[in-house]
Amino acid sequence: MITEQLTEIYQLLFDRFGPQSWWPGETRFEIITGAILTQNTNWANVEKAIANLKSAHLLTPEKLCHLDVSALAELIRPAGYYNIKAKRLKSFLSWLFRNYDGRLANLENLDTDRLRAELLAVKGIGRETADSILLYAFGRLTFVVDAYTARVAVRHRLIEPDADYEQLRELFQSNLPQDSHLFNEYHALLVRLGKEFCRPNAKCPRCPLEKLPHCLDIQ
Repeated sequence: MITEQLTEIYQLLFDRFGPQSWWPGETRFEIITGAILTQNTNWANVEKAIANLKSAHLLTPEKLCHLDVSALAELIRPAGYYNIKAKRLKSFLSWLFRNYDGRLANLENLDTDRLRAELLAVKGIGRETADSILLYAFGRLTFVVDAYTARVAVRHRLIEPDADYEQLRELFQSNLPQDSHLFNEYHALLVRLGKEFCRPNAKCPRCPLEKLPHCLDIQ
């Protein structure tokens, strides 16, 4: 039943919105940097911060590792919370260089559960950021959960309102084909739905999921 519901939701969203082409980034490290910088801000601000790093020719693990944290903070200022995020980037880089010689390629042979656990142990990297790195930078089979995911799942009676992150993640991972491209596209489509229709004050008219019989009456 849940599998059928999730499949129907995905198809309705894909038919309306089409492919979302996530996650933007020319390199694996750029994707990881974006995943850390996008915490508590919108993507337009992250793009400005990344553009600053590119213009300064600093968007590599080696160069950012040797860059003073205050200089890094100034470059990523458009992303907001720049002092905190500079420290988080530095924490990630310290972990990468301390354990894996600063080479992202050295992470490829780690199984997903171990890599996820190690990322979550890095100060400033929470579950959504870790799963974004795993899915978008490494193509691992993990479903990214955010506020949009939770809102849609609750309103369509897929899960209880008090469900936590891991329960939501398991809901999608256990009931969808094990395909990282599908996980990628599905999460991006849920974000698109959440931004345009399934807001805190929902805009149900013309929503791609408007006619589904299992949507909560939230008005």
